[in-house]
Amino acid sequence: MNTLTTPIILSKEDHDLILFYLRSGKWRSPADSQSADKLEAELKRAQIVNKKNLRKDIVQLNSLVKVRDLEANKLMELVIVTPDKANLKEMKISVLSPVGTALIGFGQGDYVKWKVPAGEKLFVIEEVIKD
Repeated sequence: MNTLTTPIILSKEDHDLILFYLRSGKWRSPADSQSADKLEAELKRAQIVNKKNLRKDIVQLNSLVKVRDLEANKLMELVIVTPDKANLKEMKISVLSPVGTALIGFGQGDYVKWKVPAGEKLFVIEEVIKD
């Protein structure tokens, strides 16, 4: 799936909460600024659905996401959270970070790219587990 042209899918609650954090600017670190700008653009074209109608395999806030780095064939487990709950030691990743921005709103089987210090990497979402 081409994540550049496919709109993300979000519950209305997640959409509104993410928009709140983006607009407050309080949680936006300089390092996350470019990702946050990209996420704000994604929100404008997002498909908004009622939470009970959201597909179970879509990454939303507080989802445990298993993603595979296709180049290194390495599996990572991350939880996508609001910026105030981010904790790298617990692998809780802010939705405003490059990784969180790349994953939110996409689903199991989707391929996503995100920038890392060494360049751009391609990942596949293998599993999404809701809390």
